[in-house]
Amino acid sequence: FALSSQGEAKRLGLVGWVQNTSHGTVQGQIQGPTSRVRELQEWLRKIGSPQSRISRAEFSNEKKIKALEHKEFQILK
Repeated sequence: FALSSQGEAKRLGLVGWVQNTSHGTVQGQIQGPTSRVRELQEWLRKIGSPQSRISRAEFSNEKKIKALEHKEFQILK
């Protein structure tokens, strides 16, 4: 799921990170234009990677930032 999420984020021109958790979930941070962030959120809610089974997607701690804090979209281990 993380690799597919990274690819979609890069396609949308977003930066941040994503990582799989030991609980079988995914967590991350997305930064970029609001409309593009919303596009990725919809993709994460409804499509995801071909092998994924999405039961729920939660997004929290949203805030406006003055400058991007990341240079690219990475997969953390």
